[in-house]
Amino acid sequence: FKKNRDKIKADAAISALQKAAENPDENLMPHIINAVKSNVTLGEINNVFKEVFGMFEPKIAF
Repeated sequence: FKKNRDKIKADAAISALQKAAENPDENLMPHIINAVKSNVTLGEINNVFKEVFGMFEPKIAF
């Protein structure tokens, strides 16, 4: 899948998504759609979000 995609277009979509995620006022949905249309994988999108927002760790309380 990754071998057959336009690497420049995919990298640009990932970069745009990361910039948008760093801006709290930015709507991420158009950037996510653009990334998917550029054949960016869900894992790559998730990695951007983990890098910007961190990993969610639920609090366990009883």
